[in-house]
Amino acid sequence: MEQLEQLITSWLTVHEVADKLQVSPNKVRQWIRERELIAVRDGHDQRIPADCIDGGKIVKGLGGTMTLLSDVGFGGVESAIWLFTPDDTLPGRPIDALRENRGREVRRRAQALAF
Repeated sequence: MEQLEQLITSWLTVHEVADKLQVSPNKVRQWIRERELIAVRDGHDQRIPADCIDGGKIVKGLGGTMTLLSDVGFGGVESAIWLFTPDDTLPGRPIDALRENRGREVRRRAQALAF
């Protein structure tokens, strides 16, 4: 978790995400269960990296990327570390590439983790 805290400096609660996206907290929890949104459990609460929300929406391509990471065996913490760790081949962090509409490059790298 320490590595995660160094990589992600801004977090939101389920209720804060629900407010930003104008949905119920239950909808946010559903998105987390369905891997449309990433969350990390902190005690009894779930925290969502603030960079996963962009302009009142979930970052485009995050759900597909989360599914690919899950398919290669990554859990929530491992997925968050991968998304927020700089990758010189992108360049930058995968989450930033998703925010810049470069999802194809990110998904290609996520798929390559399986090999």
